Amino acid sequence: MKFTDGQWMLQPGVAAHYAAEAYAVQAHADRLVVLATTRPIKHRGDTLQGPTLTVTLSSPLPGVIRVSVEHYTASTPPRLHIPMVGAQAAPVQITETETHARLSSGAISVEVKKGEGWNLVFREGDRILTKSDWRSLGYVQWGDKGNHVHEQLTLGVGENVYGLGERFTPFVKNGQVVENTNKDGGTACEQVYKSVPFYLTNRGYGVLVNEAGPVSFEVGSEKVARVQFSREGESLDYCVIAGPTPKDVVSRLTALTGRAPLPPAWSFGLWLTTSFTTQYDEATATHFIDEMKRRELPLSVFHFDCFWMREFQWCDFEWDRRGFPEPEAMLQRLHAKGLKISLWINPYVAQKSPLFAEGVKHGYFIKRTNGLTFQTDQWQPGMAIVDFTNPAAKAWYQGHLRRLLATGADCFKTDFGERIPSEGVQYFDGSDPVEMHNLYALQYNEAVFELLQEVQGSDAIVFARSTYASGQRFPVHWGGDCWSTFESMAESLRGGLSLTSCGFAFWSHDIGGFEGNPPPAVYKRWIQFGLMSSHSRLHGSSFYRVPWLVDEESCDVLRVFTRLKHQLMPYLYAKAFEATQTGVPLMRAMLLEHPDDPACATLDRQYQLGESLLVAPVFTESGEVEVYLPAAQGSGVWTHLLSGEKKAGGRWVRETHGFLSMPLYAAPGSVIPWGAETEKPDYDYARGTVLRVFELADGASADFTVVGLDGQVAARGRVSRAGGEYLAQVSEGALHDWALDVDGRRSPVLAEGLELRWGA
Repeated sequence: MKFTDGQWMLQPGVAAHYAAEAYAVQAHADRLVVLATTRPIKHRGDTLQGPTLTVTLSSPLPGVIRVSVEHYTASTPPRLHIPMVGAQAAPVQITETETHARLSSGAISVEVKKGEGWNLVFREGDRILTKSDWRSLGYVQWGDKGNHVHEQLTLGVGENVYGLGERFTPFVKNGQVVENTNKDGGTACEQVYKSVPFYLTNRGYGVLVNEAGPVSFEVGSEKVARVQFSREGESLDYCVIAGPTPKDVVSRLTALTGRAPLPPAWSFGLWLTTSFTTQYDEATATHFIDEMKRRELPLSVFHFDCFWMREFQWCDFEWDRRGFPEPEAMLQRLHAKGLKISLWINPYVAQKSPLFAEGVKHGYFIKRTNGLTFQTDQWQPGMAIVDFTNPAAKAWYQGHLRRLLATGADCFKTDFGERIPSEGVQYFDGSDPVEMHNLYALQYNEAVFELLQEVQGSDAIVFARSTYASGQRFPVHWGGDCWSTFESMAESLRGGLSLTSCGFAFWSHDIGGFEGNPPPAVYKRWIQFGLMSSHSRLHGSSFYRVPWLVDEESCDVLRVFTRLKHQLMPYLYAKAFEATQTGVPLMRAMLLEHPDDPACATLDRQYQLGESLLVAPVFTESGEVEVYLPAAQGSGVWTHLLSGEKKAGGRWVRETHGFLSMPLYAAPGSVIPWGAETEKPDYDYARGTVLRVFELADGASADFTVVGLDGQVAARGRVSRAGGEYLAQVSEGALHDWALDVDGRRSPVLAEGLELRWGA
């Protein structure tokens, strides 16, 4: 939201009061409390009338500074904030002089200038990260548009802003207006399913606006050298998070707001769905599954979308017996084929659902302010919305899911959760409906994930569309409704990179695009992209997404890349485990992995899967693609994983790939554990493993980790090179029937033992 009209003027009707002086600073054991006046105090008369702002500086975690700004403190209800499950009483150090006061937490500090001339400076060591200075912190009165508090933090020359949730707009957010409100808008616009009021910059720090929302961001768009964020009301709360690297920032962010648990290994395999409005029944589903088997196309999960329930009755959690006469027996048959089963759900109950009257009777739905049930025709006719702030409603909803799990479902696709009213409604617990709009998606997914953890244990996983900050605790998320075009494929990738830069470890998207019927080239290129993502799902709206309906070559592409992902699982699952420990996502923007390479600062058409794999999806029918290979330590030579071709880093390369290839490069100096299984994602990763070594410099070493299906480290070790000799040592756990591979030359297999020495 813009409050100014250019540099000097205000918007009509705006009265702005900017922090002008730190009039008084009180030091406490764990915080600094600053009385900020909105005009310089020259004499006693200046202390009369006009707003003041109380600014509290504290730390919820080492390396994080929290800034809480309040105008009126008692005239409005307490605000809802982002769940900070990792917050703790962080030790702080407070120092004061006659002119300044400073609060330090770990490597980060904030310094406030006493007296006239408002100035907050955030530093990491001696390095200035950002500042709040002249006309940055403000209290704005704007007639019927309400009162707002805003902050403006400075941007340096060449500083880029990233994140702010799953944004499909340009990856670098400078120049954009970002409204932090969940909406069901698809991927082709500025609206998002997953708002996260957090931004990361290439200067090695991040800012989390600790508000339920909505929060409005002006990213170098109102004041070009500042990021402004504002919230209607009488207060504003934000945190500045130290680096020094982008990975360090994301790690601290997730330490504060929570980290994802490790998804089950089977979930990393290929998911196939019925699609949405297509005609399907048990025979259709079985035909798809059997044909995948006949064509040797590995499949791990089958998903039944909305119409597994009878039309007009979503959700009643009952199978439509016209198409699925014996659902329990059907699910047993599908399980016998080695499949997991996913079912579509949403948090709405249609008026025609048998559960509607029950929900109304017991008060399980969001209500209007007159006490009657809120209803809408937007999606299911006459539908009501489950009120998860009501413990009884939450238990009721979970009870129906528990029944489905008992009859053979393994997980749920938690669709929707964005079309939540912000006005004219009331919640069971009295929450402000404006603030609950974004938090609703969080509560919805938490309710489902919590039940899955109770029943399925470590196999718990949702496939969620909407969420909010800290929602990474309930994986996995997918990108929503995209079109079947190269342009939409690219915008989906931008959304994924923006979301993972906010600490979301696992992310997926609809292979082939959701809306429309993908041309063969789009479908085959999207298969490659989809299988080189953390989670991989074939899904569409009005067309089936099975490959043989596109062309025969699509079957070959799907087979090759599904099997490739299965062989990469020892590496990918170790990186997934690492994400649960550090918060650094499996899929990473190039900036996260190469913060010191200026060329990586704007890249949004390629990414890394962990630190060892570089992936560049192809967005052209011809197969032409430009890839940037960063400068790297050691030899600096990248190796194409499929062909073995080697190319020097620190430069752009232009390539042309057929449909059975794509730019997929192993980083120099890396060791990638390579699995022995091609037909499924969940197997013993420590047996039959080949440690593939890429461009390890003489005298250098590289670590490797293999994680078991139980989520525990199965083996950990190091590969070292001395001249032409390579030594692989297992320091923890064990590998069985394992070997080394250097430049395509494989050592003899070592059945047992903790050390393998081989001259390549």
